[in-house]
Amino acid sequence: MPSKLEQLRSMSTVVSDTGDMESIRAFKPTDATTNPTLILKATQLPAYAHLVEEAIAWGRKHAASAGAVTDRLAVNFGAELTKIVPGRVSTEVDADLSFDTAAMIVKARALIADYASRSVSHERILIKLATTWEGVQAAAVLQKEGIDCNMTLLFSAAQAIACANAHAFLISPFVGRILDWHVKNGGGPYTSETDPGVLSVRGIYAYYKANDIKTVVMGASFRNIGEIEALAGCDRLTISPQLLEQLSKDEGALTRKMSPDDSKGAPAATALDEKSFRWMMNEDAMATDKLAEGIRTFAKDLGSLRNLVTARLAAAA
Repeated sequence: MPSKLEQLRSMSTVVSDTGDMESIRAFKPTDATTNPTLILKATQLPAYAHLVEEAIAWGRKHAASAGAVTDRLAVNFGAELTKIVPGRVSTEVDADLSFDTAAMIVKARALIADYASRSVSHERILIKLATTWEGVQAAAVLQKEGIDCNMTLLFSAAQAIACANAHAFLISPFVGRILDWHVKNGGGPYTSETDPGVLSVRGIYAYYKANDIKTVVMGASFRNIGEIEALAGCDRLTISPQLLEQLSKDEGALTRKMSPDDSKGAPAATALDEKSFRWMMNEDAMATDKLAEGIRTFAKDLGSLRNLVTARLAAAA
């Protein structure tokens, strides 16, 4: 019998959640996604020193800011990833811009332009935006320009509905972080079938399919392979190298758990204005907490990446 990873590929598009290119080569995902945390980790590995050196040299030549060099570094990684995966590569807009629609749009356009300068088509790239109200509005503008967006740090139905209304290309609901919150707040014990993160993704998926919403649902942030197995059949699943390895070694049978045909009973599509979005988020303590925490964490790691770049620029002067 083929491994569970191979069985999963027949049901869902498998995406690698890492900046480690060797892991990506090993497990052959269709797409790859990165964020400041993953790139920060990857810069510590000798195999990627040349990508860091190129960005530093570029920064010195152009007297660029640490932020510009960090963007350059993110695109360096992304461009390399496009040589490995056949599908899309996600590159994240700075977390500290998460409440500034105009700035997110400007940054996204700049990232796409940098990719274009390396002959990487915008059709190979997804721009990752935090799913704040401002991020959703930025996505609505970018999608109209043909720049596809990956809406990250998504924890609730309110966020998913807003993204659908904005015609976002893809959403990344964070399964494991939802579970973390409920466990921390006294919930459980949970099985894969009662896991609140799994149930959240299943609900969003059913809503999208029932209403013929084209936005792709990509489960993310998994804590164990049980969560992944429980979402077999979801449009896409972005999985860490550690869990990909576990799936590749497990030769048990994998049952499909999700299908567009299973969306009966899902609520009808609804419009969602800013006031309604903010109220629904206010009433969802988990989503509010995890969105804020996620933005802070990504912003902190982005700051560490900028500090690394600043130190390297100073040393090279």
